[in-house]
Amino acid sequence: AHRFAIGTHRAKRAKAVGATPLDEVPGVGAARKRALLAHFGSAKAVTRANLADLKAVEGISDTLAEAIYDFFHAS
Repeated sequence: AHRFAIGTHRAKRAKAVGATPLDEVPGVGAARKRALLAHFGSAKAVTRANLADLKAVEGISDTLAEAIYDFFHAS
């Protein structure tokens, strides 16, 4: 039983570490999140990116880039 408790705790902790503000953006799943993080290096850098930089990421359409930009820069 202890072995299963440890495994569950490790899985829960690993999932929590990967949580970023990108998880809240509609249309951004695991693959697009990985692409954004690989391109910018951090979630904080993604939130600061301008529209042209977001459009330059492979796998991110112009429409989605605008949605991401609007999500982080809405007044």
